Amino acid sequence: MSTDSTTTDPAAYPASEAVRRILTSTGDTWAVVGLSGNRARAAYGVAAVLQRFGKRIVPIHPKAETVHGEPGFASLADVPFPVDVVDVFVNSDLAGAVADEAVAIGAKAVWFQLDVIDEDAFARTRAAGLDMVMDRCPAIEIPRLG
Repeated sequence: MSTDSTTTDPAAYPASEAVRRILTSTGDTWAVVGLSGNRARAAYGVAAVLQRFGKRIVPIHPKAETVHGEPGFASLADVPFPVDVVDVFVNSDLAGAVADEAVAIGAKAVWFQLDVIDEDAFARTRAAGLDMVMDRCPAIEIPRLG
């Protein structure tokens, strides 16, 4: 059975296929939106896992802090090199704007973390041709790839 890889409907989108594709073949430069030097935040630990699995992390936070040895930027638009995946650690009500920025900078995929859900942003992002995952965590998904 083939699946429609261009669907903008989250219920019809093959999320497990998108997870595998994003983690294995979309690219290794991940902008982590909401990543700061605060070790108590989930983004800090997830970024470390991404690095352990060979991903280059790009901290995106208004403070533009260096995190895990990588210089930070205040916004996606400030990153002076291509970003493959935009990993979103902001509240759902702010996530749609981040997804739109990801499209604008030419990212290949957007990943909304656990509890980050915006179906309208999903539809816009998919309509722009990007892969999209919502309500999942790459730190959980990477080890499942085997």
